[in-house]
Amino acid sequence: MRRRTLLSLASATALGGALTACGSAVTGEDPAGGSGGGAEGTVRVGHLPSALFAPLYVADAKGYFEAEGITLELTPLNSGQDGVPMLANDQLDVMVAGFSAGMFNALEQGVAFKIVGSMGISPGDPENSPTALEVRQDLLDDGTVSTVADLEGRTIGVAGGPGATGGYLLAAMLEEGGLSLNDVEISNLATPDQEPALTNGSVDAATPSAPFSSSIEEAGIASPLAVPAEGTTGTGVMYSESFVAAEHAQGFFTALAKGAHELGEDGTQTDEVYEILADTLGQDIEVLKASPMYTYLPDLAPQPEQLEAMQAVWLEAEQITYVEPLDIAGIVDASFAENAAG
Repeated sequence: MRRRTLLSLASATALGGALTACGSAVTGEDPAGGSGGGAEGTVRVGHLPSALFAPLYVADAKGYFEAEGITLELTPLNSGQDGVPMLANDQLDVMVAGFSAGMFNALEQGVAFKIVGSMGISPGDPENSPTALEVRQDLLDDGTVSTVADLEGRTIGVAGGPGATGGYLLAAMLEEGGLSLNDVEISNLATPDQEPALTNGSVDAATPSAPFSSSIEEAGIASPLAVPAEGTTGTGVMYSESFVAAEHAQGFFTALAKGAHELGEDGTQTDEVYEILADTLGQDIEVLKASPMYTYLPDLAPQPEQLEAMQAVWLEAEQITYVEPLDIAGIVDASFAENAAG
């Protein structure tokens, strides 16, 4: 079993609100995105307000962007897919978000942007993973499901559906049982809706993130059967085509990597980091401390092998509209991470 925490459902729901927020509550920015950009030193960043993107918030709070002569203009997004056209139209310079099948489709159709970095990396720790494959307790107790392979043909709740980041993370966990996304039925369920769906039996399993997973376990509704393997990631940093050559492109990434250096290698953070995240996200600090967190590469280097795996998963699941795989090398630029590390 993973680490258990004494989290109420109300506390979990409170944090979940930040994970899906799309407004100006996080930093007072304009949610329309982009109209105020373009001033000297201003970098327009689309983000999903979540502790998953801690390096961004920590670097901002610690003054690392300011030290590079950068003023951030933060725009909350509902999903990474929402930000893709904004990158393409130069309404955003940068996006930190999850990858999706829709992103690959856009790239294949000629939308131009570069993947320049990674964000949260799964620790692969069954006792302390921020994402888990939670299976209904009654199915586990009566032996109907004892291994991942037993989920074949069963219904699994995933936020965003099979083509979202959660779909890729599910595929990574199903692989343990020799299954793919095509071997299960996927129900597109927002993370807060997964606990009631498990309770009423409308899904057999779900892929909630912390703290929802902890709440589900505490209530005895479900238990984790698998977690993504160490090194799995479905999120990253994207630059618009014009920002790749911009004056502040390297400085932005260097500051972002400094933010990552402030984060604990085991996912446990200092009180200062928790306070930054609580203040930025408007969340209870005790909820944040009780929630397992992702880890981060020191240089936030992009992970092309993970992008290759995502593309393969979504091609097989027919979430991607093209047939011939994209050349991942053509959409990744690792130079910013290399220069930040140097």
